[in-house]
Amino acid sequence: MTAEREFDIVLYGASGFSGALTAQYLAHAGSRARIALAGRCGDRLLGVRQQLGPTAQDWPLIVADASRPSTLAAMAARARVVLTTVGPYTRYGLPLVAACAAAGTDYADLTGELVFGRASIDHYHQWAVDTGARIVLSCGFDSIPSDLNVYQLHRQVVEDGAGELGRTTMVLRSFRQSAASGGTIASLLEAMRSASADAQTHRILNDPYTLTTDRASEPELGPQPDFQRRRGREVAPDLAGFGIGGFVMAPYNTRIVRRSNALQGWSYGRQFRYSETMSLGKSLAAPITAAAMTGALAFGFSLGNKHLRRLPRSVVGRIMPKPGSGPSDAARRRGHYTVETYTTTTAGARYVATFAQNCDAYQGTSMLLGESGLALALDRDRLSPLRGVLTPAAAMGDVLLARLPAAGVSMAAERIRARQ
Repeated sequence: MTAEREFDIVLYGASGFSGALTAQYLAHAGSRARIALAGRCGDRLLGVRQQLGPTAQDWPLIVADASRPSTLAAMAARARVVLTTVGPYTRYGLPLVAACAAAGTDYADLTGELVFGRASIDHYHQWAVDTGARIVLSCGFDSIPSDLNVYQLHRQVVEDGAGELGRTTMVLRSFRQSAASGGTIASLLEAMRSASADAQTHRILNDPYTLTTDRASEPELGPQPDFQRRRGREVAPDLAGFGIGGFVMAPYNTRIVRRSNALQGWSYGRQFRYSETMSLGKSLAAPITAAAMTGALAFGFSLGNKHLRRLPRSVVGRIMPKPGSGPSDAARRRGHYTVETYTTTTAGARYVATFAQNCDAYQGTSMLLGESGLALALDRDRLSPLRGVLTPAAAMGDVLLARLPAAGVSMAAERIRARQ
């Protein structure tokens, strides 16, 4: 339904911190895509465009606001793809999902909020299926490294005829990040507010298959805790002696990956168990640090954190970084991260996949979202046939595996050979 549209990509939220970074990436990507910038304030959009260089000076500007759904509908009708960086998504995101689902327009965002993801599925999945829209959640640091690493493991294991994925663990092996942006903190606080809400909501969010399309068809594999402390050698022999603790985005990323499995007919396997952790180094203190961090994260996302929900947003807003703020260009470029994902297949073979960027998570996110938009707009004949509320791997796994290395992402999946 999107063949004849004025724009290939509309970037909504272009004047915010992540939006401006994404605009910069698209302006220098050398793409033939027809791009427009959108947001609430025309003057701020003009200021962003003036900083993008000569290739972007003829990009049109669109004024649209989540509080005025008609403006979102008009914007979605003009685009093949809408990219949005406007969060927290639980508060601002659903009207745009509705507009894109209605218009048959593909969509990609940066959400890390389970309540928003679940609401998008409940209200708009079938509608998007009917109109042919791809509503792709979480196309940044959350959750492309998590999702694509498992997808490339799956592809390699299938190619080798080594069974299906079994116990699979992501480890954030290295990470340098100077500071969190205001938008990231706002979204994280929104997620924690949701997790500390009423008991029924808490039970839903505690379900490892929160984001599934068909809960009754999911395998019952017992408890799959979000925050795990494990000995390094339990994950892989090469990690012996490392402290392995909880990762703050595990409650969200794990459910995206499990949704990818479900959307693809449980092709990763019916015994696929997935968890996310982070390495805290190899030292005598690392196991103690891992235990302390894991416990703190578990408490922070538990019902014990009810006081956060009671704290007025106006008070939080005065003490936290403002949305639109973030680390400097120099700080972003000093950053880096490496994700390793380990699996043991049902045939007993061991594999590892790697996903790394030589920049911080914000710079990396702008590239990942930009490449997702270009994939959805320009590589349509090579995308998955799936429609509805999707994940990055389920919507465009093969295309991203081809695109991202050319954009500077280091990716690999290989079998771990037993030591002689």
